[in-house]
Amino acid sequence: MERPQPDSMPQDLSEALKEATKEVHTQAENAEFMRNFQKGQVTREGFKLVMASLYHIYVALEEEIERNKESPVFAPVYFPEELHRKAALEQDLAFWYGPRWQEVIPYTPAMQRYVKRLHEVGRTEPELLVAHAYTRYLGDLSGGQVLKKIAQKALGLPSSGEGLAFFTFPNIASATKFKQLYRSRMN
Repeated sequence: MERPQPDSMPQDLSEALKEATKEVHTQAENAEFMRNFQKGQVTREGFKLVMASLYHIYVALEEEIERNKESPVFAPVYFPEELHRKAALEQDLAFWYGPRWQEVIPYTPAMQRYVKRLHEVGRTEPELLVAHAYTRYLGDLSGGQVLKKIAQKALGLPSSGEGLAFFTFPNIASATKFKQLYRSRMN
Protein backbone atom coordinates (compact mmCIF):
# COMPACT_ATOMS: atom_id res chain seq x y z
CA MET A 1 0.00 0.00 0.00
CA GLU A 2 1.38 3.38 -0.98
CA ARG A 3 1.55 5.82 1.91
CA PRO A 4 0.70 9.52 1.51
CA GLN A 5 3.65 11.90 1.67
CA PRO A 6 3.82 14.08 4.81
CA ASP A 7 2.90 17.22 2.84
CA SER A 8 -0.24 15.57 1.46
CA MET A 9 -1.43 14.06 4.73
CA PRO A 10 -4.67 15.49 6.15
CA GLN A 11 -4.38 17.53 9.33
CA ASP A 12 -7.40 16.09 11.13
CA LEU A 13 -7.15 12.64 12.70
CA SER A 14 -10.50 11.61 11.22
CA GLU A 15 -9.35 12.62 7.73
CA ALA A 16 -6.01 10.87 8.22
CA LEU A 17 -7.81 7.67 9.25
CA LYS A 18 -10.21 7.93 6.34
CA GLU A 19 -7.29 8.32 3.93
CA ALA A 20 -5.18 5.59 5.55
CA THR A 21 -8.02 3.04 5.52
CA LYS A 22 -9.40 3.86 2.06
CA GLU A 23 -7.64 0.96 0.31
CA VAL A 24 -8.54 -1.58 3.00
CA HIS A 25 -12.14 -0.37 2.95
CA THR A 26 -12.28 -0.88 -0.81
CA GLN A 27 -10.82 -4.37 -0.42
CA ALA A 28 -13.41 -5.24 2.24
CA GLU A 29 -16.26 -3.94 0.08
CA ASN A 30 -15.02 -6.05 -2.81
CA ALA A 31 -14.52 -9.27 -0.86
CA GLU A 32 -16.68 -12.04 -2.28
CA PHE A 33 -18.90 -12.25 0.80
CA MET A 34 -19.62 -8.50 0.76
CA ARG A 35 -20.21 -8.37 -2.99
CA ASN A 36 -22.72 -11.20 -2.64
CA PHE A 37 -24.27 -9.58 0.43
CA GLN A 38 -24.79 -6.32 -1.44
CA LYS A 39 -26.59 -8.27 -4.16
CA GLY A 40 -28.88 -9.81 -1.55
CA GLN A 41 -27.15 -13.17 -1.82
CA VAL A 42 -26.65 -13.97 1.84
CA THR A 43 -27.48 -17.17 3.66
CA ARG A 44 -28.75 -17.49 7.19
CA GLU A 45 -25.64 -19.45 8.17
CA GLY A 46 -23.33 -16.84 6.68
CA PHE A 47 -25.19 -14.02 8.39
CA LYS A 48 -25.16 -15.86 11.72
CA LEU A 49 -21.39 -16.26 11.46
CA VAL A 50 -20.98 -12.54 10.78
CA MET A 51 -23.11 -11.68 13.82
CA ALA A 52 -21.12 -14.07 16.04
CA SER A 53 -17.88 -12.54 14.79
CA LEU A 54 -19.13 -9.03 15.48
CA TYR A 55 -20.10 -10.07 18.99
CA HIS A 56 -16.58 -11.21 19.82
CA ILE A 57 -15.12 -8.03 18.33
CA TYR A 58 -17.44 -5.70 20.20
CA VAL A 59 -17.09 -7.48 23.54
CA ALA A 60 -13.32 -6.96 23.36
CA LEU A 61 -13.56 -3.43 21.94
CA GLU A 62 -16.05 -2.29 24.57
CA GLU A 63 -14.08 -3.87 27.42
CA GLU A 64 -11.06 -1.87 26.31
CA ILE A 65 -13.12 1.27 25.80
CA GLU A 66 -14.37 0.97 29.38
CA ARG A 67 -10.80 0.43 30.59
CA ASN A 68 -9.69 3.61 28.79
CA LYS A 69 -12.78 5.82 29.06
CA GLU A 70 -11.03 8.36 31.29
CA SER A 71 -7.84 8.45 29.23
CA PRO A 72 -7.29 11.94 27.79
CA VAL A 73 -6.87 10.28 24.40
CA PHE A 74 -10.12 8.31 24.46
CA ALA A 75 -12.44 10.31 26.75
CA PRO A 76 -13.55 12.82 24.07
CA VAL A 77 -15.02 10.00 21.93
CA TYR A 78 -16.55 7.98 24.75
CA PHE A 79 -20.22 7.55 23.79
CA PRO A 80 -21.41 4.28 25.37
CA GLU A 81 -25.14 5.08 25.31
CA GLU A 82 -25.05 5.97 21.65
CA LEU A 83 -22.60 3.43 20.27
CA HIS A 84 -22.06 0.31 22.35
CA ARG A 85 -23.24 -2.76 20.43
CA LYS A 86 -22.79 -5.68 22.86
CA ALA A 87 -26.36 -5.69 24.21
CA ALA A 88 -27.85 -5.38 20.70
CA LEU A 89 -25.68 -8.25 19.48
CA GLU A 90 -26.78 -10.38 22.44
CA GLN A 91 -30.41 -9.85 21.37
CA ASP A 92 -29.55 -10.76 17.80
CA LEU A 93 -27.62 -13.87 18.78
CA ALA A 94 -30.52 -15.07 20.93
CA PHE A 95 -32.74 -14.64 17.86
CA TRP A 96 -30.34 -16.48 15.54
CA TYR A 97 -28.97 -19.19 17.83
CA GLY A 98 -31.59 -19.51 20.56
CA PRO A 99 -31.39 -19.06 24.33
CA ARG A 100 -28.16 -21.06 24.66
CA TRP A 101 -26.36 -18.95 22.06
CA GLN A 102 -23.33 -18.35 24.29
CA GLU A 103 -22.60 -22.07 24.27
CA VAL A 104 -22.86 -22.53 20.52
CA ILE A 105 -21.63 -19.44 18.67
CA PRO A 106 -18.39 -19.98 16.76
CA TYR A 107 -15.14 -18.37 17.82
CA THR A 108 -12.72 -18.84 14.96
CA PRO A 109 -8.93 -18.57 15.21
CA ALA A 110 -9.10 -15.37 13.13
CA MET A 111 -11.54 -13.85 15.63
CA GLN A 112 -9.34 -14.95 18.51
CA ARG A 113 -6.37 -13.13 16.95
CA TYR A 114 -8.46 -9.99 16.38
CA VAL A 115 -9.76 -10.03 19.96
CA LYS A 116 -6.25 -10.59 21.33
CA ARG A 117 -5.02 -7.58 19.34
CA LEU A 118 -7.84 -5.36 20.60
CA HIS A 119 -6.96 -6.25 24.20
CA GLU A 120 -3.29 -5.63 23.52
CA VAL A 121 -4.06 -2.21 22.03
CA GLY A 122 -6.31 -1.31 24.96
CA ARG A 123 -3.63 -2.22 27.48
CA THR A 124 -0.56 -0.80 25.75
CA GLU A 125 -1.57 1.74 23.08
CA PRO A 126 -4.96 3.24 23.93
CA GLU A 127 -4.49 5.95 21.31
CA LEU A 128 -4.89 3.21 18.68
CA LEU A 129 -8.18 2.26 20.31
CA VAL A 130 -9.57 5.54 18.97
CA ALA A 131 -8.84 4.34 15.43
CA HIS A 132 -10.44 0.95 16.05
CA ALA A 133 -13.56 2.53 17.57
CA TYR A 134 -13.83 5.11 14.78
CA THR A 135 -13.53 2.48 12.07
CA ARG A 136 -15.97 0.02 13.63
CA TYR A 137 -18.67 2.30 15.00
CA LEU A 138 -18.84 4.89 12.25
CA GLY A 139 -18.62 2.18 9.62
CA ASP A 140 -21.51 0.32 11.18
CA LEU A 141 -23.48 3.52 11.62
CA SER A 142 -22.99 4.36 7.94
CA GLY A 143 -22.86 1.24 5.80
CA GLY A 144 -24.64 -0.85 8.38
CA GLN A 145 -27.94 0.81 7.58
CA VAL A 146 -27.74 -0.38 3.98
CA LEU A 147 -26.72 -3.87 5.08
CA LYS A 148 -29.66 -4.01 7.49
CA LYS A 149 -32.16 -3.41 4.68
CA ILE A 150 -30.47 -5.96 2.44
CA ALA A 151 -30.40 -8.61 5.19
CA GLN A 152 -34.01 -7.96 6.14
CA LYS A 153 -35.17 -8.51 2.58
CA ALA A 154 -32.80 -11.35 1.64
CA LEU A 155 -33.43 -13.33 4.82
CA GLY A 156 -37.16 -12.62 4.99
CA LEU A 157 -36.93 -11.01 8.42
CA PRO A 158 -39.87 -9.24 10.04
CA SER A 159 -40.18 -5.48 9.69
CA SER A 160 -40.03 -5.28 13.50
CA GLY A 161 -36.25 -5.60 13.18
CA GLU A 162 -35.85 -8.89 15.04
CA GLY A 163 -32.40 -10.32 14.46
CA LEU A 164 -31.08 -6.93 13.33
CA ALA A 165 -30.77 -4.93 16.57
CA PHE A 166 -27.05 -4.50 15.91
CA PHE A 167 -27.85 -2.16 13.04
CA THR A 168 -30.17 0.05 15.10
CA PHE A 169 -28.80 3.01 17.05
CA PRO A 170 -31.83 4.18 19.05
CA ASN A 171 -29.91 6.88 20.95
CA ILE A 172 -28.72 8.64 17.80
CA ALA A 173 -31.33 10.93 16.27
CA SER A 174 -29.25 11.91 13.23
CA ALA A 175 -26.42 9.69 12.03
CA THR A 176 -24.96 12.53 9.99
CA LYS A 177 -24.86 14.97 12.92
CA PHE A 178 -23.50 12.32 15.28
CA LYS A 179 -20.69 11.40 12.87
CA GLN A 180 -19.80 15.11 12.61
CA LEU A 181 -19.71 15.36 16.41
CA TYR A 182 -17.59 12.22 16.73
CA ARG A 183 -15.09 13.42 14.12
CA SER A 184 -14.84 16.86 15.74
CA ARG A 185 -14.13 15.23 19.11
CA MET A 186 -11.42 13.06 17.54
CA ASN A 187 -9.68 16.04 16.05
